[in-house]
Amino acid sequence: MLGPHVVGQRVVVRRVLRGLTGPTGGPAMTDVLGVCERWGNGSCVVRRENGELIEILVADIVSGKPVPPRPSRFFRFDDEEVERRAAGIFRPREAASCGGWTMRWSGGTNKRASSVLAVGEPDLPLDDVLQVARDFYAARGGRPVAQVVVGSWADRQLVARGWRPIDPHGSGTDVMLAGIAALARQLPAPDDGQLRVHHEDAVSRGWLVGNERALADFEAVAATLRLDDAVFASVCVDGQQVARGRTNLAWDWALFADLTVQPAHRRHGLARIVMADAVRWSAERGATAMLLQVQADNEPAQRLYASLGFERHHSYRYLSAPDAAER
Repeated sequence: MLGPHVVGQRVVVRRVLRGLTGPTGGPAMTDVLGVCERWGNGSCVVRRENGELIEILVADIVSGKPVPPRPSRFFRFDDEEVERRAAGIFRPREAASCGGWTMRWSGGTNKRASSVLAVGEPDLPLDDVLQVARDFYAARGGRPVAQVVVGSWADRQLVARGWRPIDPHGSGTDVMLAGIAALARQLPAPDDGQLRVHHEDAVSRGWLVGNERALADFEAVAATLRLDDAVFASVCVDGQQVARGRTNLAWDWALFADLTVQPAHRRHGLARIVMADAVRWSAERGATAMLLQVQADNEPAQRLYASLGFERHHSYRYLSAPDAAER
């Protein structure tokens, strides 16, 4: 039941406690529950849920087996509630509601800031809602784009009406969640040798350095990032920004976004430093969970977030309305 094949899995291991006697007079034993992180050289290493690493000699193992992952507390929240909280990552310049769906417009090129948040089943006929959306975006010189949860009722209904994925080959964006307390155990504590994280209360051109698309459209971007209780964090080396991220609050959740590390400075722990700072900032303000969004095919970011304990809740994608001639 146990062996190198269980590395990465949640396991329970019963082991002998050498030198101790159990209640029946035989050797004392105890169980260790957690994720097996290493197996080899005569021992296995299990990380408990509190972050503690336990090394167990294979010779001391009495029994053990893989066990199912612990059910995530975040799955009591449905996709609609999580998406509505996640919408607080930015603030559209204009918004209108119809049937419970929200039309957002900010200009510029950011799809999320200029799309229909199509979550849940609208409380008006869908075709009426879509006509309102067409009129809303036509009045602003645009064409409707909808943000939908992959596989949801809205996703299926819009595709059936001729809406098509903007990126047909893309794998969508994952919405991920983790508890603040669990993140704090996984991330580095501040120390004198750690690079200083600088805070700004509002987005600036300096904070956006390296993001040429955002800088070219700065006024529209800045308008969507005028957020309450937010921090724009950055790390500088020799006066140059090398890493950044931003965090704001939505109820008792922290919303983390825009984690960026300049290519020449990657693989030096800067992403973890920025995230650790975000977790501390969020905990000080009473946040209990952190939400972030990451491209499903961004493997380095996916590995980082999984190693910290983030869990995928659902994925979303963007659909574009058919042209008038196609309808």
